[in-house]
Amino acid sequence: MSPPPPRRRRPAAATAGLGGDQVEGRRAVRELLSAGRRRVRDVWVVDAVAASAPMAEIVELAAERGVAVRAVARARLEAVARTEAPQGVIAHAEPLVEADLDQLCRSVPGWPPPFLLAFDGITDPHNLGALIRTAACAGATGAILTHHRSAHVTPTVAKVAAGGIEHLPLALVAGLPAALARLRTAGVWVVGLDPEGSDSVFDLTLATEPVALVLGAEGGGLSRLVQQRCDMLVSIPRAGGPNSLNVSAAGAVGCYEVVRRRQAGRKK
Repeated sequence: MSPPPPRRRRPAAATAGLGGDQVEGRRAVRELLSAGRRRVRDVWVVDAVAASAPMAEIVELAAERGVAVRAVARARLEAVARTEAPQGVIAHAEPLVEADLDQLCRSVPGWPPPFLLAFDGITDPHNLGALIRTAACAGATGAILTHHRSAHVTPTVAKVAAGGIEHLPLALVAGLPAALARLRTAGVWVVGLDPEGSDSVFDLTLATEPVALVLGAEGGGLSRLVQQRCDMLVSIPRAGGPNSLNVSAAGAVGCYEVVRRRQAGRKK
């Protein structure tokens, strides 16, 4: 059972916003239409495949939502695509609307406690998309990005997330250290994933409480100030090979340790 989606607020005019207005790829477009959480202006489908089985569900969902479907030449669709493989379909939608950070921190009686991810300088859109997809599948209740030094929801992020952006509320903040301080004040445990962390992620007994996992930039890891704002730093044990995991893989391990402990807690 997932908690009710937090109330969202539109980004201030001075910010670039989260993005997400162009969605490419069959899975991402299908989920955009299926979720029905934001207005879709139109869907472009390559005319040669518009009647094919893989596109049938997309065309049907668009019709149910009253969304115009335009059959266009492949060359035209690929000229406006921003990913390498749009899979013959592009949707144009309203941009994503920011979630309210304070609401993401709030516990709701009768629902699972907050389970958040916070991204510290993750700029690779493939990593961000993979993390959003994993977080949504793991039942995370929100994620936090920063205005600067962070990828936002580009078409590549949306495609890799495979619809995750339609289900995971995303908050956009000016600075992550200040946001983490707000989380701690609200009673959310802030846990940084760091290769040098003194505790193992598999000993994360507080995962059943309100918790935020903080993931650092590719290569650089968590910044010094972000580390200082964490309640604890945990590492993923290694049995050999490189000295750290890719950030999206590390995020998956952390997310599913939270899932494992919460499911075990419900069985007791």
